[in-house]
Amino acid sequence: MDRGTGSDEITTRTLPPGMLAVRGAVSDVAAYRSSFHPTERPAAGRPTRPNSHVILVLSNRTKPPPPTRAHRLATLTRAPSLPVAAMPADAKPRALLLVRPLLLLSIPFLSLLLLYGYSSSSAPPLPDAAAARASPPNPHIRMRRGAAFRSYDDYLRHQLNKTLDPRLRRVWATRDWRRKVDAFARAFRALQAEGLLSNASRALCVGARLGQEVAALRLVGVSDAVGIDLAPAPPLVVRGDFHAQPFADAAFDFEFSNVFDHALYPDRFVAEIERTLRPGGVAVLHVAVHRRGDKYSANDLLDVHGLLALFRRSEVVRVSKVDAFGLDTEVVLRKKRSP
Repeated sequence: MDRGTGSDEITTRTLPPGMLAVRGAVSDVAAYRSSFHPTERPAAGRPTRPNSHVILVLSNRTKPPPPTRAHRLATLTRAPSLPVAAMPADAKPRALLLVRPLLLLSIPFLSLLLLYGYSSSSAPPLPDAAAARASPPNPHIRMRRGAAFRSYDDYLRHQLNKTLDPRLRRVWATRDWRRKVDAFARAFRALQAEGLLSNASRALCVGARLGQEVAALRLVGVSDAVGIDLAPAPPLVVRGDFHAQPFADAAFDFEFSNVFDHALYPDRFVAEIERTLRPGGVAVLHVAVHRRGDKYSANDLLDVHGLLALFRRSEVVRVSKVDAFGLDTEVVLRKKRSP
């Protein structure tokens, strides 16, 4: 179709597949026109205007077939793609700058949520006032004034402040790990030499933190060993409260602990050891006598007899001096075979 508008003319032609649309002066595309339509020639006496233009509209695509039902379903179910390539060059850095502060702000929130989750466990209830008055005070165990918590959950949160401290856990897992595992292994080998511990023993470490004691037991051949702590550290330590151990009666042959000073209820701490220890089983405690513990200690042991008096179903094997990371006394007891 030709449309004359003064001295300019636009000519439209449909060309064979495989060619591209070309626009230019008639003199520039005359060769193309003659090659596409060799029988067509300009009329005689009709000059070719140099300022005339031709638009050659080509298509190298045939009409697509109608979409099938499967194609329509795939289109509907396909997840929309984000136009990442179409974003401005500086949009990605701006998005990262917005996301990074949100991630940093979420870290303390998640830490508090984790702390609350640990502390809100099924903890044993606090004894009522009547039971507390009925229990005679132990003159050899002094409870810390700062240990007067409003609730048991407050006490658990206070203990978890130490157990979950990132700096302390990093120290326990790195430079302290090998040193403590070797020291505990020497102590357990001495107990094996005395016949108080065997490779067949089922052993429990009470208040094991990351599990150096458990690793030491396995190192000396006691393969069936596990630890409990308020914060688990798999695979060596499972979650558990030493005031209410999550095990059946008479479940263990050997129990070890060096956290007696953290017990808010020393009598419950000892009663749980005796409950889960089988008759004839051995309990070993490392304690500090006449020495104050850290700020997380709930009691101070003024005399070892205060501890021994709590073991009503066990007999003393020996009490000896030991140098064990600030603890100076090792107490070994055996549960009586008959009540």
